[in-house]
Amino acid sequence: MMKKRVLFVCLYNSARSQMAEAFLNVLAPDRFVAESAGIEPGTLNPTVVEAMRGIGIDISKNKAKSVQRFLEEGRRYDYIITVCDEASAERCPVFPGRGKRVHMGFADPLAFRGSKEERLEQTVAVRDQIKARIERWIKEVTGD
Repeated sequence: MMKKRVLFVCLYNSARSQMAEAFLNVLAPDRFVAESAGIEPGTLNPTVVEAMRGIGIDISKNKAKSVQRFLEEGRRYDYIITVCDEASAERCPVFPGRGKRVHMGFADPLAFRGSKEERLEQTVAVRDQIKARIERWIKEVTGD
């Protein structure tokens, strides 16, 4: 079976899209190849790295990637999934091509305030929401 190519897109590629990419690659590596990118690539959010490490997934070596670079390289995807929150939806990027568009909105960990522990707690909640949504999406797409 040919693996479906999936691109997760958000604004900075520093948190949500990185987590979604990691989850899909871990949960269904036999069916999908996931990548992620942003319209204004930033730096990987260290709180997100810590939250993912807490469940045994190491994304610490990941880098924020540019949607523009992927376009210039002519990459093609079966699914383009935006993960911006509803407040940022108007800035959520559009990736041209024939891939099916899906939107999964999640709160942005960059916007979280409070102590380090409070930001981590909020990020863990978003991490768990992303994982649950990716698991549901895999079942929707594969029929399993």
